[in-house]
Amino acid sequence: MKEVLARKIFSFISKENIEFITAFNLEMETLGYTSNNIIGPGYCWGKYMIIYNKTGVKSKKSYARIYIRDNDLVLRLYFSNIDKNREIIEQAPEYIQEAFTGKFPNCDHCHGKKECIHQKKYTINNNIYIICDGKAFWFFKPTLKQLPEYMKLFTIFYPSKLVSKK
Repeated sequence: MKEVLARKIFSFISKENIEFITAFNLEMETLGYTSNNIIGPGYCWGKYMIIYNKTGVKSKKSYARIYIRDNDLVLRLYFSNIDKNREIIEQAPEYIQEAFTGKFPNCDHCHGKKECIHQKKYTINNNIYIICDGKAFWFFKPTLKQLPEYMKLFTIFYPSKLVSKK
């Protein structure tokens, strides 16, 4: 990934954000997820985007994405069954909790319908949240210092099934 980010086209990305991307990439690879070192178009989310899928699986389900924008990054993690890990989220640092409890834009999918398959409903700190899965779990301006907490959260939702060889 470091070599990809060294290309002139990515020269606008700050040193700190390059460090975050390469460290996150390495952590994900260690857990069995890959971006195949591909940085694609960002569409409406930013200039560019990195998508992480499970290594060796044909399904293209996204587990994480990094949106590369003009001046910053957004880390997006994909989670379900939030209530199952409610207590862990409630004990997490504020920058983790914010992705679950912050202000979210209206759902783009349901157009005001009460029952929408794109809604995620969960409770954090006795507050009920109903959010659109397209806007969920965005971590704005992630830093290298915060990376251990992001990885801790990721592994809680996706426990490693890798077996160490002894």
